[in-house]
Amino acid sequence: MAKRLSEESSISDVLKQFIDENKLQGGIDKIDVRDAWKNLMGNGVNNYTQEIMLKNDTLYVQLTSSVLREELSYGKEKIIKMINEELGREVVKNVVLR
Repeated sequence: MAKRLSEESSISDVLKQFIDENKLQGGIDKIDVRDAWKNLMGNGVNNYTQEIMLKNDTLYVQLTSSVLREELSYGKEKIIKMINEELGREVVKNVVLR
């Protein structure tokens, strides 16, 4: 049975414990990374983005434009840094553009 929290626990502490106990952080990270990509890249890149997938610490992005893929490949380190700053912690360590 789950540990009972004291009456003075804040809602953020309760939610954090719930996420940790049920191992939900991985799924939340996948959604947060998709949202961060859409916010940071803007409409120009999002129009050519077909799929965004996070596996372990690698972000896979499928693009429909080979020209855009080549252009973004030069800034992979910057993309990683921007996404991790947006999320507030290190979630992405590598980016694969397909």
